[in-house]
Amino acid sequence: MTSLAATLQAFFTDRLIRQRQASPHTIAAYRDTLRLMLVFASARRGTEPSKLDLGDLDAPLIGAFLDHIEHQRKNGVRTRNARLAAIRSLFRYAALRHPEHAIVIERVLVIPPKRFDRRLVTFLTEPELDALLAAPARSTWTGRRDHALLGLAAQTGLRVSELIGLRRADIHLGTGAHVNCLGKGRKLRITPLTSSTVAVLRVWFAERAGRPEDPLFTSQTGRALSRDALEHRLAKYVEIASHTCPSLGQKNITMHVLRHTAAMRLLRAGTDTSVIALWLGHEQIETTQIYLHADMELKERALAKITPPNTAPGRYRPPDKLLAFLEAL
Repeated sequence: MTSLAATLQAFFTDRLIRQRQASPHTIAAYRDTLRLMLVFASARRGTEPSKLDLGDLDAPLIGAFLDHIEHQRKNGVRTRNARLAAIRSLFRYAALRHPEHAIVIERVLVIPPKRFDRRLVTFLTEPELDALLAAPARSTWTGRRDHALLGLAAQTGLRVSELIGLRRADIHLGTGAHVNCLGKGRKLRITPLTSSTVAVLRVWFAERAGRPEDPLFTSQTGRALSRDALEHRLAKYVEIASHTCPSLGQKNITMHVLRHTAAMRLLRAGTDTSVIALWLGHEQIETTQIYLHADMELKERALAKITPPNTAPGRYRPPDKLLAFLEAL
């Protein structure tokens, strides 16, 4: 077994699982990244992945791998940077175990992440959200399930993984109604529920019988819903709702857009961004600032409160003919 193989195994079993107690999502993301890197390096070096050594994974090869996933695999810059973060985490761990490869490791660790343009977030207006929530046919079991799921997502701003992971015991519909979820970074979060969401969930609870540890939203076979299933159902309802609300057809709507929608509704209701950050489970409050940039109405209200300067419009006129000549050049 090469030093790379032993280090890679210890990185997962010792570093991620035992020391950091990383979540299954983090382990899966790191696993996929390093598997892609090993396959790429194996093809470049002409050797089996199990026979690769740390010296084979130098900075030029890692740079070529990052270009490969961005151009050949058509991954975005964010994904490219996430792959780089996983690789750098492995190499930081390897630096403690293999000082003889210090030069190779150091050159990999200084590979910078790529800068990217931050787009304005997409969110739904109140008419668009009403049309979307009206799309599921509540005469059917799946329609009632999807209506409750989409309504809960738009009100609480839970991530897709958090929605999928909800159990019946996580929903409390009595006094101080709220939902518990174990979010990103293994942080336990409690989110209050509105009276309208409570009413919808009461109906769903009456129909969705089961034990407290059972999934809250399941398929017709009783299994927990997958991310792909949620996105597929949402795309179907967006298409239906776009007939009554055409503006929906002009937006790329995913489950994460419902999370943005929850944040924008809180912002427009006058909620402080620090509270929104807690509501969404953001690690840093700077992440929540994207919603301030997206809210044009908030900017227009701020502009209306500003007194315009008392100056007359006009154009600068040079006082001298020579200066006028230079200005005209």
